[in-house]
Amino acid sequence: MTARSRFNIGMIGTGFIARAHANAFHQVARFFETPLELSTRVVCGRNRDRVEAFRRQWGWEEAATEWESIVARPDIQIVDIAVPNALHKPIALAAAAAGKMVFCEKPLGLTLEEAKQMAEAVRGLPNLVWFNYRRVPAVRFARQLIEEDRIGQVFHYRAHYFNQSGTDPAKGQTWRYRRAQAGSGAMGDLLSHSLDTAVYLNGPIHELSAMTHTFIPGREVDDAVTAMARFSNGSLGSFEASRFGVGRRNGNGFEMYGSKGSLHFDFEDMNRLWFFDATEAPELEGARNLLVTGPNHPYSANFWKPGHPLGFEHTFIATVADFLDALAKNEAFHPNFEDALSTEHLLNAIESSAASGQWISLA
Repeated sequence: MTARSRFNIGMIGTGFIARAHANAFHQVARFFETPLELSTRVVCGRNRDRVEAFRRQWGWEEAATEWESIVARPDIQIVDIAVPNALHKPIALAAAAAGKMVFCEKPLGLTLEEAKQMAEAVRGLPNLVWFNYRRVPAVRFARQLIEEDRIGQVFHYRAHYFNQSGTDPAKGQTWRYRRAQAGSGAMGDLLSHSLDTAVYLNGPIHELSAMTHTFIPGREVDDAVTAMARFSNGSLGSFEASRFGVGRRNGNGFEMYGSKGSLHFDFEDMNRLWFFDATEAPELEGARNLLVTGPNHPYSANFWKPGHPLGFEHTFIATVADFLDALAKNEAFHPNFEDALSTEHLLNAIESSAASGQWISLA
């Protein structure tokens, strides 16, 4: 491809997450020196009035109501999937068959088998899965500290993802609470993010045990999940995800404890990372509350001056920028469908363990 090549995007979806995607497509070239250009060509939704309103508000050239027509268009190079989980597979398979680059929301499919089919279909095509929390500057900085051996041998990894969305009985009528459309509840919606972040920071999980629970009688999916894990690096892990975390809006975080130090992060305070350096003299030991907005922090040269907070939207912008950079260099982007498939293997093992009460090996 030549420098400044332009790629036309067809995005399917007009909900909350589609807004985050659309904003990223428009903003990426304003914050990053992108080697390639994007054009928001057509957006698709089932309701004609709603998709037309979305088109006007978010600056798309065209609106459509049938996703099949977008996938087949020769002028569309990227298909972005931002719809309920049940539609991920048919759209991804059709887009891959048409030779498109494919972006997809998480979790990849309703089941592990669907995820396998999707990952196989896009093999050889540039692809992306929106595990956007990898692009939080504090999370990227945590990985940098880990790679620099600043926390040493990891002993414990703890993760949580709590919100209170499940306490509203009316939510049970939406697609996220129907197994046929969502596949799972807190597992796919929340825990998938925690698992992806854990593997990104601490490496593979080789064994786990889990339980799930549904607090509202008659709901088709899990409201909460708890898991214990053994990582390949010898550390022990624990995971909690719940839509009944009353008082938490988006409490997505982790703690890591190692031989040389520890780290703590929570997305509700997304610009800060707690770091404890255990190599200091005992009288100087203490946790550092680091404001990870520069200088010299991940993405600090691209966004605002040091001390100016970032938000949820910047994680999507950075995701698109990194994808375009990898594409221009003919390198694999991460997280991609294969990474998301690995997360699906973990989710499948968690569901199996919760059903059987047994430890599940992923070796």
